[in-house]
Amino acid sequence: MSAPVSLASLEIGQSAKVIELRGEEVLQQRLMEMGLLPGMDLSLTRIAPLGDPLEIHVLGYRLSLRKQEAAAVLVEPAAS
Repeated sequence: MSAPVSLASLEIGQSAKVIELRGEEVLQQRLMEMGLLPGMDLSLTRIAPLGDPLEIHVLGYRLSLRKQEAAAVLVEPAAS
């Protein structure tokens, strides 16, 4: 079992499971509405050339998040 890290720290192609959402309640609610719920599996698919935004694959669709939003998502990286 890996130590939890923020979604913003994953590398391209890396998969993880959502553990917890942090930050303001408004941000947490917005992330949950987009499908980022505890227990959900996701993978980081792309990072923009300047490092922001990040594109993840979750629930069968691609979602772009600002790096600041991704930092509020605590994930457990999948075993390599």
